[in-house]
Amino acid sequence: MTAKDCILERRSIRSFKADPVSHELLAQIVGTASYAPSWKNTQITRYIAIEGALKEKIAKEGTSIWPGNGKIISSAPVLIAVTVIKNRSGYERDGSFSTPRGDGWQMFDAGIASQTFCLAAHEQGLGTVILGLFDQAVIEKLLSLPEDRELVALIPVGYPAEAPAAPKRKTVDDILTYQT
Repeated sequence: MTAKDCILERRSIRSFKADPVSHELLAQIVGTASYAPSWKNTQITRYIAIEGALKEKIAKEGTSIWPGNGKIISSAPVLIAVTVIKNRSGYERDGSFSTPRGDGWQMFDAGIASQTFCLAAHEQGLGTVILGLFDQAVIEKLLSLPEDRELVALIPVGYPAEAPAAPKRKTVDDILTYQT
């Protein structure tokens, strides 16, 4: 599979087969995702693989903002919590911001890492969807996240039980301009 094939074929999967995902396969995917670029190579993204009762508790108690996401989480054999180490990305060693974007770079880094994770999972035959609607404080408490970490996304992972068609895309003319 080429990188282009992987990008063009990957879909957001919201329904999964019950088949378990091996820990070895998850470790391989995270190993690949660790090559995602980050601000000054800070590598702030951390992944937590969640299974069983805790996954179900998150699905039930941590999705009141969008209950449909609880159903997606419940259908997946594993849930990945994407977290970041705070106050590193976008900062200089003295604690000042490097650019006017402030700490916004940590979300940029987490986004790159999340997409890289999803592409690596797709290459291995797994389906994923990046969820952004969840009760952050509730889930951070359930995960006992330390103060220096922040939950930024949830990624249900499993073998797809669906094969959605590609959504309509804007044309290149719609999204690319040139300036001289």
